[in-house]
Amino acid sequence: MACSFPGVRARRRGALDRLRRASALAASALVAACGPGEEPPGRSAAAPDPALAGAVAAEPLDGGATATAEPAASKEALRPGHGDKLASIAMRTFVYAAPERRAVKLGYLRAGAIVERAAAPSGDDGCPGGWYAVHPRGFVCVGKGASLDLDHEIIAATPAGPRRGEPYPYRYVVSRKPPPHLYVHLPSEAEQRRVEGRSRAQGTPAWSRRDEALLGEPEPLTPFFASRRDLPKPLGAAEKVRFPAHRGRARADSAFGLISTFEWTGRRFGLTTELDLIPIDRTSAVVPTAMRGVEVKSEGTPAFVMQHGVRTLKPDASGELKPDGWAAHRSGWVLTGKTAAGGAYAETDAGVWIPASALRVARLGRDFWGHAARGRKWIDISIELQMLVAYEGERPVFATLVSTGRGELGDPATTSATVQGTFFIREKHVTATMDGDDLSESSVDLRDVPYVQYFHNSYALHGVYWHDAFGKVRSSGCVNLAPADAAWLFAWTDPPVPEGWHAAFNDKGGTLVYIHA
Repeated sequence: MACSFPGVRARRRGALDRLRRASALAASALVAACGPGEEPPGRSAAAPDPALAGAVAAEPLDGGATATAEPAASKEALRPGHGDKLASIAMRTFVYAAPERRAVKLGYLRAGAIVERAAAPSGDDGCPGGWYAVHPRGFVCVGKGASLDLDHEIIAATPAGPRRGEPYPYRYVVSRKPPPHLYVHLPSEAEQRRVEGRSRAQGTPAWSRRDEALLGEPEPLTPFFASRRDLPKPLGAAEKVRFPAHRGRARADSAFGLISTFEWTGRRFGLTTELDLIPIDRTSAVVPTAMRGVEVKSEGTPAFVMQHGVRTLKPDASGELKPDGWAAHRSGWVLTGKTAAGGAYAETDAGVWIPASALRVARLGRDFWGHAARGRKWIDISIELQMLVAYEGERPVFATLVSTGRGELGDPATTSATVQGTFFIREKHVTATMDGDDLSESSVDLRDVPYVQYFHNSYALHGVYWHDAFGKVRSSGCVNLAPADAAWLFAWTDPPVPEGWHAAFNDKGGTLVYIHA
């Protein structure tokens, strides 16, 4: 069973024939302007030529009267980049390649995101609020999913977005048992006693002090939260029940990415990405993994230390290898190809030697598709080695340990094995909620899984915060990565996700992924 996340269905509405024809002309002009096949659809998309919209002839109305076409907006007004902004107020505000819902989806914005937009809309086909060109490409419909009001309550209630590029784009917590309540505002002490049914224990236990250190300092209360106003719900966020002070409990074995945390009534609360407040003392903070891949900056073969207590050695003045330091478990190295003592020791590009018996060495991939000859990027994943190597042409540039499916080399149709073959990355999400994926055996609701890259059906490369078993099979089919490595790959692969966006799509395929034994 591979990875998946909930979808959102879009609605369509009718529009005047005159505007529909203008939008169709603009869309065909847009398609003609697209770049090479490898680029996401709409990469070269500018706003539709307003001359097309303005050139629509006056049309007879019912009864024979004639309507005069409204003057077209200037070309500059239909392009972003002049200080005008648009805000996402939905969990997924889709960006389209043309100003119509029939157009290809290029990606989406997350609630709270603010991006540059054009000053004037490029039509209103199926969108009474108008379609606005956004930076760097595409169009967003203003309405239930997006707003021109930057003081909208969703924006006021979202003090920050994901920290793109950092290993953990949010601060992560896992629910204790019983799981926390989902408060709709910062609750008074009386509300907390009434909802949670008991007084909180006095003192600060050791696990709480540890969590405080992992989460860092709380943020100061913003005016919105200080007012204790009820939190709004972005379009697409779940809300099954609603009580005066809370929305029920979180699901059992759930986990959350937190946008912010606040001190309140001597207690700490965390703000989830679906805009709920949870008491931190009903959760455990995620302990970051020390696992990091290795960037290959010189010629050589990546390898990883797979034993504990491994000494590094350096040659002395006479050339004899002497103990020098320690090589951490799962640390990555680049081997030069030189060996000593009959192959017992391998030289690294750091100038130290490591016992060969402690190393798991990459098998450099073969170029079956001509990617290397053209200098293109591609990814090689070995299930037997539990290792990923990223290439630019024939040169490896990055390597890390992964966790693939527990079914190992079995049939993915009947086991939890990772699918083998050649694929292309088609969707990238800064974070996504996975349901039924390769989570722990008991967890069913882990939010904001970091740096998700789908390459085949519901199979994806993605970071994990719920285990630290990299180098061993663990998942139910996806390729698990340490968050720092997932962040590195996310920034390196195609399609790129524009700044301010939460996801980008490319049905034609981005970076090649080759998975094999």
